[in-house]
Amino acid sequence: MRMLKAVLAVGLFAIATPTLAQSALDRIVEAGELRIGTEGTYAPFTFHDSSGALVGFDVEIGRAIADHLGVEAQFVEGPWDGLIAGVDAGRYDVVINQVGITEERQAKYDFSEPYIASKAVLIVRTDNDAIAGFDDLEGRTSAQSLTSNYGKLAEENGATLVGTDGFDQSIALVIQRRADATINDSLSFFDFKKQQPEAEVRVVATEADADFSGVLMAKDQPELVVAINEALAAIKADGTYDDISRKYFAEDVSQ
Repeated sequence: MRMLKAVLAVGLFAIATPTLAQSALDRIVEAGELRIGTEGTYAPFTFHDSSGALVGFDVEIGRAIADHLGVEAQFVEGPWDGLIAGVDAGRYDVVINQVGITEERQAKYDFSEPYIASKAVLIVRTDNDAIAGFDDLEGRTSAQSLTSNYGKLAEENGATLVGTDGFDQSIALVIQRRADATINDSLSFFDFKKQQPEAEVRVVATEADADFSGVLMAKDQPELVVAINEALAAIKADGTYDDISRKYFAEDVSQ
């Protein structure tokens, strides 16, 4: 009878004590790897070098985060159009691929603290002293993708647009004096100058407001969000972030 009571007591205790669900962070630590969704075709952030190795700013940030978590970084490549959806399908734990932090995305996903900032910059030839700020575009030409936000900003400041296919052509027209200026992405410019430091272009003005990117992950994983934020803070504090930033952009691109 005592044995039966003991068995019943254990059974009731088991029923009354819920099994705690394993957190996303626990699963990552147990598996020993952080699965990271990335394109692999978006230089200088995530791309393959001449040897075929996956490299880039975001790739190194991902590896540094994984290292801080005590696990290996496992990259899963895919096209941009389906990259974020891969989180929903469970193909990877996070996306690290210059994913802009927007209200629309935040409604469905969680983000880390921002780890990179992009700003609109005004670019002119090195020998152009007539344009020192956005207001100086009045009555001048600006090489832009006609439907881009940068093109709209140039028009708002009084510029006449010279249509281009993108950043490279816009820069070429400025260098060739076929346009007075271009407004473009600061990260693209830093990468360009890193690759071509002798190019006769310079930044004369920068928009105050920045667009920020973060590590994207599924909702309701607070332990993982905290762990990744702690990892980002740690690699900024110990100089790892600065080393990676200057390797790819020759600048601090954190803010």
